[in-house]
Amino acid sequence: MMHIMLTANAAWNILNFRKPLVQGLLSDGHHLTVLAPPDHSVGALEQLGCKFLPLSMDAKGLNPFSGPALARQMRAVFRQERPDVILGFTIKNNIFGSRAAGDIPFIPNVTGLGTAFLSGGILRFVAENLYRRAFARHEVVFFQNEEDRGLFLSHHLVRSDQARLLPGSGIDLEYFAPMPPAENGDAPVFLMIARLLRDKGVLEFVDAARAVHTRLPTARFQLLGELGASNRSAIHTTTLAEWQQEGVIEYLGVAPDVRPVIAAADCVVLPSYREGAPRTLIEAGAMARPVIATDVPGCRSVVAAEITGLLCPPRDAQGLEAALLRFLAMPPERRVAMGRAGRARMEDLYDQSIVVEAYRAAIAKVQMLPGAHRNTSQNREANFS
Repeated sequence: MMHIMLTANAAWNILNFRKPLVQGLLSDGHHLTVLAPPDHSVGALEQLGCKFLPLSMDAKGLNPFSGPALARQMRAVFRQERPDVILGFTIKNNIFGSRAAGDIPFIPNVTGLGTAFLSGGILRFVAENLYRRAFARHEVVFFQNEEDRGLFLSHHLVRSDQARLLPGSGIDLEYFAPMPPAENGDAPVFLMIARLLRDKGVLEFVDAARAVHTRLPTARFQLLGELGASNRSAIHTTTLAEWQQEGVIEYLGVAPDVRPVIAAADCVVLPSYREGAPRTLIEAGAMARPVIATDVPGCRSVVAAEITGLLCPPRDAQGLEAALLRFLAMPPERRVAMGRAGRARMEDLYDQSIVVEAYRAAIAKVQMLPGAHRNTSQNREANFS
């Protein structure tokens, strides 16, 4: 059995998005170490059977000048722990973890492109060059949607023999079971689950909600997600307070279990500017909830337009408003049919077993390469003693 290390920009990221993978690798008998900034998820990861090591990093933005210090810190941990394979998630961990890994096989997962790509200009130029150098030697690079994969290929950031496609992070279809339609009557509930960032389309959601309220004052618009996130596009607490005082938004905070909130909603909305494979939409589909999302990479991969939900233009509050009004005008039977189609799509394409099997195959591939790092059983047991 192997010592496998997972690294991301938050312990919460591993617990929330990679739990099926963690459980699958642990069930195979592997030792797992998580390297990430600590948060409230550390205890749960340790209860699953992971060893946890804290990583000091600023998750905000992609500042290349902070990269060398992060790479040195990660290199010291890798040399001390000597994992057999490292699995990388999130931008900085992928780029600077790749540089730090040395002879240890590293498998990055491009879960999204982040603010650097969305901003364009010099930031995008820097990000592309960092990716190109970081990923050059890897045998496998995972992507969560075809458009991100195509972008990296067209810009020569990866080779075609490296790039592999995953259905997001996968979904536990038993845990996120289909639920009967919510019975909200004349007070329909539109739910947005996301970190409160401008890049997620929060401003458009609020503006569209305000407009819909003029036609249907009883409609409810809920926001569930982290406030004050370490990100340049984060919504300020005073702005959120103003929305609440106005009565346009109900802020639900954060929830360890999103299922009851999804079950109580008529429709799940995500007006993001770009995604990898949005977990929110996948969870909603698994629970048979229709969705409204922007017609952007990531979102349009998950949503079958007019079948499992509606797509609207990005960065366009009026376009989102139109989609919300279209949903409200639908007869109940069409909403139910959309929800059922969403569940069927998740069963066909997004089962967590697909992701776990893809990682098992990738780990086996990189460990068979000539010169791949091998950890001895004696050293491995010492690291976990």
